[in-house]
Amino acid sequence: MSALIVVFLQNLPEAGWDMGASLVRMVLAYLLSLAFAITYGYFAATSRVAERILLPILDILQSVPIMGFFPVAIVFFVSLTGPQSIVGPNFAAVFLIFTSMSWNMAFGVYESVKSLPGDLKEVSDSMGVRGWQRARRLFLPSTANRLVYNSVLSWTAGWYYLVTSEIFSTYTTTIALPGIGTYLLRAAAGGNPGTILAGVFVLVLVIMLLNFLLWRPLSKWAEKYRYDVSPSGEAGELPGAAADRRASRIVGRAFVRGASVVRRPLTRLGERTLGALARQPSPTPELVPSKKSHMIARNSLHYLALGIILVVGWLLLIVLGVGVYSTYTSPISPTALHYIRLIPLALAFSAGRVFLAYLVSLAIAFPLALWIFRSRRGTRFGMPVIQVIASIPATALFPLFLFSLKDVIGTESAVIFVVVTGMLWYLFFNLYSGLRTIPPDLEEAARSMGLKGRPYYRKLVLPGTFAAFVTGSITALGGGWNTLVIAEYLSYGNQHISVLGLGELIDLGVFAPPTGIAGGFPLMVTALLTLTLTVVVVNKLIWRPLYRIATEKYRYD
Repeated sequence: MSALIVVFLQNLPEAGWDMGASLVRMVLAYLLSLAFAITYGYFAATSRVAERILLPILDILQSVPIMGFFPVAIVFFVSLTGPQSIVGPNFAAVFLIFTSMSWNMAFGVYESVKSLPGDLKEVSDSMGVRGWQRARRLFLPSTANRLVYNSVLSWTAGWYYLVTSEIFSTYTTTIALPGIGTYLLRAAAGGNPGTILAGVFVLVLVIMLLNFLLWRPLSKWAEKYRYDVSPSGEAGELPGAAADRRASRIVGRAFVRGASVVRRPLTRLGERTLGALARQPSPTPELVPSKKSHMIARNSLHYLALGIILVVGWLLLIVLGVGVYSTYTSPISPTALHYIRLIPLALAFSAGRVFLAYLVSLAIAFPLALWIFRSRRGTRFGMPVIQVIASIPATALFPLFLFSLKDVIGTESAVIFVVVTGMLWYLFFNLYSGLRTIPPDLEEAARSMGLKGRPYYRKLVLPGTFAAFVTGSITALGGGWNTLVIAEYLSYGNQHISVLGLGELIDLGVFAPPTGIAGGFPLMVTALLTLTLTVVVVNKLIWRPLYRIATEKYRYD
């Protein structure tokens, strides 16, 4: 025991330094994701032309596994700074973390704006609120609640894929990027419990501090933007609100004052960015003559920004099309052709695993979100614990999971278990956010009418969380396909796991021999295109119609 403590203390400084490096990358990736999500989601929700183009592009982007970005991203960023510079690999790592953070936030903004009650839009129209003023006073506040919880989810996903981004950047450029993901994987390979414990301790400490200093204050602040016809504070508090106040009194004054130095600027920044919904402008006579010119200027900026987004999107599609054409017009090795012929069968196996993992994740996420929402103890203690568990980079522990579980429950069950870890939290946080946005006056009405049991869930909970369920399902399936790339093909020391699926074929095409196959790039491209096409078709035939139902039938009007 003493030896374990000694090793733990000796490795704390290194783990702390690596944690700092990873935290910088995470903050940069999150800021980029936040700007992207607000801009992209807003234009997709407010313009029908943009919606028809931007949403399919977003479906494609979130469906392509993060490993699919690796070769192009690393080569691009390293070429900008030179092979000997550490800046390029860090840019690549930030970009790859960004791809794991941004898609669910963009979908959340889109869903929030699309499901905005019609009476609020009518009021803003009657008061002449247009352009940036309309976005700042109507659309941005409507996304506050969902953005806060999707931000927690984005950080969870960022920690989850942090190992992958740091390790693969290292493998490609032979530059060891310092980071907690690299540290945990190296510690797991060494098998020293004290070294692993030091990394997990630092990570959990940072996650708890972020939860206390940032996410909990912002989540309480965002509650005032729920749709409610009752005066503020009259509809009853959410479960756990009083418990949170009692817990805050227990914390010493010195610690609270020190925490407020960090918390207050962040909260004020959020309030200035998303706030001021209640302060509706009153028209003044002197502004009327210039109203038309202001509207023309705002519309010009709107269409200019939309045009830039569309042009960039089409340029990316053209570049991808040229790359795919050049791939298939070049000679393809017989080995790659052999594996390409297996893609239909691999798709069937992978789709089956993702579907089973989705059912298991939904069976866990919905009851858990409902319990935490309705239980004071769950809100007070359960939510912080879940945020910590969800944020631990499970990718660092995948080898331990797979190789330990495959002898107990079988290889297929172990792979499905790993895929569940990549889907569960997308569903949980979106469903929990949906429960938090149910208007308290509807809860009061349900209780006054004596709704209990199945009628309560059928008439209030399920309709109230339907939009969040659709968003969570889309992002969860994207996360499942991402995780499948790692779970279906894994080498760890002398041990190896490989099951037939699109993830296995992508890995075989990415890695060079002996891990992969020679000339496997066409195989990787074909598998990625198959995966992307599958996700787009499923979203178009299933989730997009459900999205339409959620935004038209189950809005709070």
